[in-house]
Amino acid sequence: MADLEKMMKQAQEMQDRMTALQNDLEHVELVGESGGGKIKLTVNGKGEAKSITIDPSMLKADEADVLCDLVVAAMNDARNKTEVTVAERTKNIMSELTGQS
Repeated sequence: MADLEKMMKQAQEMQDRMTALQNDLEHVELVGESGGGKIKLTVNGKGEAKSITIDPSMLKADEADVLCDLVVAAMNDARNKTEVTVAERTKNIMSELTGQS
């Protein structure tokens, strides 16, 4: 019976920590970049776009296609950083719960 209680306690602790992680991720800001930093897209830890910065040198009519490609690249960079951050934080929580380093 003690093992079952221990497992239930661990499951509740994991659920509490994962809920806290989800709340924390709303406040994490990650910046995806492309074009050598000329395009920057800021997202939160949930991957929601917060802002975009475009260097004025990119705002030329004949470079619209390049600009669009760079915005997509910055979005993908930001998404990748979000996935890495979530994976690292989840791994840390799981390590703490299982007592592993």
